[in-house]
Amino acid sequence: MELMARGGMRIGEVLKLTPNDIDDRKLIIQEPKSGREREVVFIPRKLLLKLNDYVKDKDLNPVERIYQISYVAAWAMVRKAGEMVGVKLRPHDLRRHAATYASRSGTPIEIVSKVILRHFDLSTTQRYLGKVNDAEAMRWIENLHG
Repeated sequence: MELMARGGMRIGEVLKLTPNDIDDRKLIIQEPKSGREREVVFIPRKLLLKLNDYVKDKDLNPVERIYQISYVAAWAMVRKAGEMVGVKLRPHDLRRHAATYASRSGTPIEIVSKVILRHFDLSTTQRYLGKVNDAEAMRWIENLHG
């Protein structure tokens, strides 16, 4: 779940990962949804350490899938995690969270779009970003001009 929420990955991308796909703080996505041959996902150092520890603990061979569960099982895990905190949660909501969190933290829209979400077009990214309420709008205006 953390790879989706912090790395902006799709559930299918997470489930296809192998230890060979880990390249320092980059994850190589083989045959991504975009149709490209491969894409790169950048992850925070803390997440890399957790991922490497998990791979080591499971004693996985380099081409074995890191998460050996089905799409349906992964989807159910995300839904159940949401239920535990009283939220209706779907896997793609975690990808949206990665984009919205980055945007609200001041990350340029181009980075959110091209690096985190790996979109071709900025307009696709704009659909992902959460709605801005009045209180948040006023806070940003005050920060900008205050």
